[in-house]
Amino acid sequence: MILNQWYAILPSKTVGINEIVAVKRMNLDLALFRNSKGEIGCVVDQCSHRGAALSIGKVKGDCIQCPFHALEFDKNGKCTWIPANGKASTDDISRFNVKNYPVKESNGIIYLWYGESEQMTAQLPFFYEQIDDSYSYSEIEDHWNSHYSRCIENQLDVVHVPIVHYNTIGRGNKTLINGPKVLYENGILQTSANNEVDNGQKPKSPAECVIKDTNLNFIYPNLWLNHISSKIKVIIYFAPVDEENTILYIRFYCKLAKSRAVNSLIAFFGKFANKIVERQDKRVVITQKPKASSYKSGENLIMGDGPIIMYRKIRDELKNHEFLSR
Repeated sequence: MILNQWYAILPSKTVGINEIVAVKRMNLDLALFRNSKGEIGCVVDQCSHRGAALSIGKVKGDCIQCPFHALEFDKNGKCTWIPANGKASTDDISRFNVKNYPVKESNGIIYLWYGESEQMTAQLPFFYEQIDDSYSYSEIEDHWNSHYSRCIENQLDVVHVPIVHYNTIGRGNKTLINGPKVLYENGILQTSANNEVDNGQKPKSPAECVIKDTNLNFIYPNLWLNHISSKIKVIIYFAPVDEENTILYIRFYCKLAKSRAVNSLIAFFGKFANKIVERQDKRVVITQKPKASSYKSGENLIMGDGPIIMYRKIRDELKNHEFLSR
């Protein structure tokens, strides 16, 4: 994982008021809960007293309550009450505090800060300039037995499109890969397919290609957007479960019609079309070895893998704390 990043991990709607949700993210067992004020908290799913899972407890006021001995913890992991000690107790109970992870919400997504608290940034990653409230969206999720890096690379891969998706988005047998051109500007990696039918011509270099109106965008660490048109876009956030599993949250955004209700209906059916395409990918990607990709690997890459190479290079720099603003 890349440290000191906001990871999109779960839809906001998953955690209701006075509810607790157990999830595994970043190879961590976590309990997310929303208190009576609607504030969301995230703590390690293990009570500091006797090790019970906090996720099977309940929300009491502003705190999550352990199901075993009713210790209470606020959204920052601070232990606020130990019933067995009694109301008259003046003992310092700070040693019972549990590890918490900062979480914030934006655009219906829960983000978790993975790293040092003093490095935490204010802005959450999202495609703010491409998506606004004028769009309606519908969301679907799918679990892949694959490292999140492989899942992301698949969505930046223009070479596989006419092969894996030969009967859907890759129809036309455009197996010759021109470029593709790859840009990394203002924190967004961008590319687009420039594929052609192979009639014996040589492929064009990346410098000879352009970023088309239909293009792919990625923001580190785990947010991807397919800019299909000005009125239809698809976002996927790849929630890392552990080193071998990822949950894809796939959103179909639409503003084709003047009516929000009609756009919502289109988005509802559009997400199932996304799922058909995504399942074509899944069948192949889950077989890749090793599970996680790396910048320095034994794979024999080609020119068409330019977006993959760029993704790996920047990810490697981020992991090694050598990344400089561009």
